[in-house]
Amino acid sequence: MLAQSCIAGNTVVKLAESIETGIRTGALAAGERLPPIRTVAEHLGVSPATVSSAFRRLQQRGLLTAQGRSGTIVSRRLPLPAHAAPSPRENVFDCATGNPDPKLLPKLGPALAAVRRTQTLYDAPPCHPDLVRLGGEQYRRDGLDVARICVVNGSLDGIERALAESLFAGDRVVVEDPCFNGVLDLLRARGLVPVPVRLDESGMIPEALESAIKQRPKALIVTPRAQNPTGAALTSERAAALREVLAKAPELIVVEDDYEADLSGVPYAGLCQDWPGRWVVVRSLCKGLGPDLRIALVGGDEQTISMIEGRQILGIRWVSHLLQDMAVHYLGDPDTQKRVKHARATYEKRRVALRETLDARGVESMGRSGFNVWVPVLDEASVTQELLQAGWLVTPGQRYRVQSAPGIRVSAATLDVKLAPRLAQSIASAVHGAGASRTAV
Repeated sequence: MLAQSCIAGNTVVKLAESIETGIRTGALAAGERLPPIRTVAEHLGVSPATVSSAFRRLQQRGLLTAQGRSGTIVSRRLPLPAHAAPSPRENVFDCATGNPDPKLLPKLGPALAAVRRTQTLYDAPPCHPDLVRLGGEQYRRDGLDVARICVVNGSLDGIERALAESLFAGDRVVVEDPCFNGVLDLLRARGLVPVPVRLDESGMIPEALESAIKQRPKALIVTPRAQNPTGAALTSERAAALREVLAKAPELIVVEDDYEADLSGVPYAGLCQDWPGRWVVVRSLCKGLGPDLRIALVGGDEQTISMIEGRQILGIRWVSHLLQDMAVHYLGDPDTQKRVKHARATYEKRRVALRETLDARGVESMGRSGFNVWVPVLDEASVTQELLQAGWLVTPGQRYRVQSAPGIRVSAATLDVKLAPRLAQSIASAVHGAGASRTAV
């Protein structure tokens, strides 16, 4: 049996390492079923408890998935990629990567000139007071009564830190479906169990959230606007309806990933206003100011932010004060704010142009905010391949989906409006050729 031949060792650690090596080298494929615990134990001459512990360790890290009486399989979606993603081909327009348009990012020179000339020492405060002040003004403008703000290395760092101090392997976390693949990978890598909730253009569907809460999750992660991959955004009415549902589970930790914030093109409507329990709203500066500016602000309740800061002290201590200096410059610089405003309008035009040209060709799409447009399809693989042959690189929806229907993610961030009709025609040909799907996500 191939799977059994990849499993070796006489300790929990060695057994787990052999299985992980098999997964990373491809000897154990995603979805492959492992032999029963007793079979492995007899083959290696170890106790079933040793094999069970090794399997459980890999389950907690998201590499294996237990399926009850059906046994254990290699997770169909692995949390840690073994290989780098392929680069786009020549003569293929990249609508997959999701980068901001570099032409719309602010200039580096003035921000670098604003960096301090003195060294920061270990007794310095972890957060630049002006950065906290500027961030606080943004939170309060949106009706968020933040008790405290800290600085982290980007959105996923903030999300992970908010969850890590309170959740344990096996805990359930409510997520949107489709959901940003980075969040799904993060949850599985920590052994957390995603509980999917269907969404439409206005965000999570209240009835679906109510069903998810019955599974007694410990946390909820929601993207209030520019939802990745669908471009969904909460309306004030939908947010109010979701808050009514959440009132039945006040023990939930609510995590909002507002990673594009004002750049998304729609006003903020969230779930954390007046939330009586624990909550954080994470706001990244990377999309609007540059991916290399690895900074995000995390505002929330006193307890949660204190726990995040306490754990930071044991590790990274702080986010580079040089980057924080640059962020302060950008947030307070009128020229930068003009550029961000122009970028927001440009991204809006590009996304709307693509959706309008798709609609004119009878192709359904989602995407009322942010960079991305989601197109439901019947067969992701064939549509993606046909678009690649036509000169367009898009992202198959499988990496974002838990239970939702198939689709493709198309990033319009760098798509000139003049190219929108060509891309829309290629998508229409591929979708209609495979059979259009009108199934809601």
